[in-house]
Amino acid sequence: MLIEARSGRLTAWGNALFAGLVSPDEAAEEIVGEDDRHRVLGVPGADGEGVGLTLALGRLRALGAVGLRLALPAPGHPLGLSGPPEFNSAALASGEGVVVEGARSGLVPEVTESGPGGDSVGRADRHVDVVWRCMPVREAPPADVPSLGEAERELADAMRETTEVLTRLDIAGSGPVADAALEAYRARAEAGRRLLAPGYPARAVRVLELAQRVRALVSIASTEGGDGREHGGAVSAAQIAARAEALRPVERTARRAQVAAYNSYAEERERRRH
Repeated sequence: MLIEARSGRLTAWGNALFAGLVSPDEAAEEIVGEDDRHRVLGVPGADGEGVGLTLALGRLRALGAVGLRLALPAPGHPLGLSGPPEFNSAALASGEGVVVEGARSGLVPEVTESGPGGDSVGRADRHVDVVWRCMPVREAPPADVPSLGEAERELADAMRETTEVLTRLDIAGSGPVADAALEAYRARAEAGRRLLAPGYPARAVRVLELAQRVRALVSIASTEGGDGREHGGAVSAAQIAARAEALRPVERTARRAQVAAYNSYAEERERRRH
């Protein structure tokens, strides 16, 4: 719940690379993160078997790419998408995607995990491969993406709404699952991880941090054992449904804010152009 979308990392560090603020190797390392390998399929003019991130980003830049935008669509909410239907469907199935501005292309990740499962299994025992599929994208305004300023104001309201909803529905936010999730969040924050790449404004980092916090709270409230019981304080199907319905717009606001934060680089570039 507290790990950023791979498409977010690709958007942020790809933009920093295009701006000349980081080297190709540094960008690729940050995008890959703890995964084992990333390949890109379908880049025009590239090897049909797939190429590495540095070569793919270089090729897209040669094709006219000027920046990257994040999409985090959900059923009924094509957040950040601009078509055509084939790309929208792939991004919706994945829950994320990247629009390459200037190159009329988009990238959607397909993740394959192998190795034994279980919480006791170490990272070295698992292998994660990511294949980015490059697809044609329509050059059009992305759906439902707010400005950074709008997102920050909406998040402030969402935080208040979340607290009110959890209190009204008797979801205390305590218990082993909630405690572990919040502790993981605090540990990551205290470690000073870089939420965004060089070149992003401090306001974008602040908005992204708050958006992730809101999504974490919503996820905890929706998770089995979130307050030590299977459905929190809700004891009937009607109350469970009421909780989900009440939290849905809050989660939507947090997703919109995440997209606004990652896309603030493109927003600033557009402002300078005009």
